[in-house]
Amino acid sequence: MIDPFGRTITYLRVSVTDRCDFRCVYCMAEEMTFLPKKELLTLEELDRVCSAFIRLGVKKLRLTGGEPLVRRDIMTLFRALERHIREGSLDELTLTTNGSQLARYAEELRECGVRRVNVSVDTLDPAKFTEITRRGRLDQVLEGLAAAKEAGLAVKINTVALRGVNEDELDELVAWCGAGGFDLVIIEVMPMGDIGGENRLDQYLPLSLVRSRLQRRWTLEESDYRTGGPARYVTVRETGRRLGFITPLTHNFCESCNRVRLTCTGTLYMCLGQEDAADLRTPLRQSESDEAVETAIREAISRKPKGHDFIIDRRHNRPAIARHMSVTGG
Repeated sequence: MIDPFGRTITYLRVSVTDRCDFRCVYCMAEEMTFLPKKELLTLEELDRVCSAFIRLGVKKLRLTGGEPLVRRDIMTLFRALERHIREGSLDELTLTTNGSQLARYAEELRECGVRRVNVSVDTLDPAKFTEITRRGRLDQVLEGLAAAKEAGLAVKINTVALRGVNEDELDELVAWCGAGGFDLVIIEVMPMGDIGGENRLDQYLPLSLVRSRLQRRWTLEESDYRTGGPARYVTVRETGRRLGFITPLTHNFCESCNRVRLTCTGTLYMCLGQEDAADLRTPLRQSESDEAVETAIREAISRKPKGHDFIIDRRHNRPAIARHMSVTGG
């Protein structure tokens, strides 16, 4: 699959649910209205559409949410998709998780062909962790991280940089990841979805500032390491671990974009920061054959835009994109 700008699409991110057991202040409002379950693709339908993408050239598949591990019987989908790893048609099956259910599922994920996971940790302060997530427990996530290491899963920590909240902890997080054998990716706030009373302009911390502060303590060596995602990496000489920066606002990452995102309702977004989308649920349900859905995928890829238009609206304090990250597939 090649888009209008010559980029080969090899990476699919799939939101398997919009539900989450956390309500992170930069992601959701405290009181969320979730999608009716009848609108969601079944696990069998998710397997069908993921398999169609793999036939069309997708080599990396990431399951996201919401929180993917809170979906009932989700391991059924992981077990089904593992066949593509065995057959060699899929290079990597992975997931992004908040870590709350990782202690329960880490070993089974390894058995299903998962070799690495991304886990969100924005602070190492238990009280602040609960404040940011509105209901999460840091000890539960740390237990999940220990289980992932025990199962032999490589772990990457995702941290959203929040002005006045965790900006004084980022040095500590680099050190903690170094001691734990984790890579770390720091992410700018993304202006997506209504998050209630929170103000994204107040939350926004440019990573150019973060990096200059980190360089006071750490030696950041340039790296050509890439995962297929949007992060740009350096190596922290003192720890030997990788440190990535995802900068949708200060420096977008669109020129090398190789990915598309599928929601749990079967809507395909060709760009995280654009509203153009394609309905895959209808062709999926209209026929037992996958021909129609493959045609719809190809047509959608032909409309993939050059890049996103993320800005934080300083005049009206509204998100650049109305839909929540949890719906899109974070």
